[in-house]
Amino acid sequence: MPTSRILLWGGLATVAGGAVLCALGWYGISGERFAERQLPYLASCTVPGAALIVAGAVLIGVAALLPAPPPEPAPAEPEEASPPSSEGPPLRVPGGTLAHRPDCPLVAGKAEAVDVGDAELAPCPVCEPWPP
Repeated sequence: MPTSRILLWGGLATVAGGAVLCALGWYGISGERFAERQLPYLASCTVPGAALIVAGAVLIGVAALLPAPPPEPAPAEPEEASPPSSEGPPLRVPGGTLAHRPDCPLVAGKAEAVDVGDAELAPCPVCEPWPP
C-alpha cells in the first residue's frame, strides 16, 4: 500500500512540475521573435517539462497497476469477561475490605490471602463471590 501511494503522489508531483516547466518555456518563447533566441527556452524548460510529464504519467500508470492491498480486518469486539467460577470459601487480604473467590485475579497467587471467616466484607466487583 505505501508503495502505490508514493508512486501515485510522486507521479502527480512530477506531472505538475513538468507542466510548470512547459508553461515557463512557452512564456519565454512567446516573448522572443527570432528562433535563435527561442532555443534556450526549449532546451531549459519545454523539453525537460515534457519529459517530466511523460515520467509522471508512467509513475501514475504503474501505481494504478499495482494490486490493491487487502482490507484491514475490523477490530474484534471485546468479550464480556465472566467472573471467575471457582468454588471454595471466599478470601481476603489482610486489611482488605473486599471478599474474593479463590481464583480472583486480585488474590490469586498471593500467599497472604486468608479466609474471610465472620468478617463483614463487600463483594469484589471483579469476581462477585456471592450471588446477587
